[in-house]
Amino acid sequence: MFPIRDHNPSRTRPIVTIGLIAINILIFTGYLGLFTDEAALRSFFGNWAMIPARVTAGDGLYTILSSMFLHAGFLHLAGNMLFLWIFGDNLEDVLGHLGFLLFYLACGVAAALAHILAAPGSTVPTVGASGAIAGVMGGYLLLFPRARVDVLFILVIFVQVISVPAWWMLAIWFLMQLVSGVGFDPTGGGVAYWAHAGGFVAGFLLVLPVWLRRGAAGYWRDTHGLPPHPETRYRWAGSRVPRVRRRRR
Repeated sequence: MFPIRDHNPSRTRPIVTIGLIAINILIFTGYLGLFTDEAALRSFFGNWAMIPARVTAGDGLYTILSSMFLHAGFLHLAGNMLFLWIFGDNLEDVLGHLGFLLFYLACGVAAALAHILAAPGSTVPTVGASGAIAGVMGGYLLLFPRARVDVLFILVIFVQVISVPAWWMLAIWFLMQLVSGVGFDPTGGGVAYWAHAGGFVAGFLLVLPVWLRRGAAGYWRDTHGLPPHPETRYRWAGSRVPRVRRRRR
């Protein structure tokens, strides 16, 4: 399952969300040429990626932030930026531009710390914005649990776009991080599942005061868990392939 869009329009221009996407893309293009030189890329990530063993030794604390703007490949970048675009604008609406920027960075830091706690001696460089974006998803879950999200569902040769409540998609995603993280050895590389889980929980908790000020469960009752404004309605284009009917003999 892969989310492609939500039906929750932003009421203000999400300049911070757009800016974060632009910065991530610009930084990635800046070191894109290093992917043809393994030694140079390893040196670059060694300096700017977050390495738990290095941080626990008291060195390279700046990499907790710098690693949030690095990615290990085009698909890694594209997936993260899509998630940020889908869920970030609505959190920016609620928190304001500066508030959302601080929230995003705080979730990224919390995600990095969760990964360090899970693997304090790991020497594997960690990169990606997914921990911070997981925090955005956690906040979105609390404020807009029933906002509709269009998900691309792929099962072998079956491909279909289905519309599901945000809580359903986000809860499954979070549970997948927890299940995958149990028994997984993060010192060997791969996906930083505990960073994702830590960022998600941090985002949920950081948005909790906003939810409480809006009336907590009363806010959900008043809005039915939906965005407090009309949702986006997409017009699905029909197939242009002509239908051929079988002729009966």
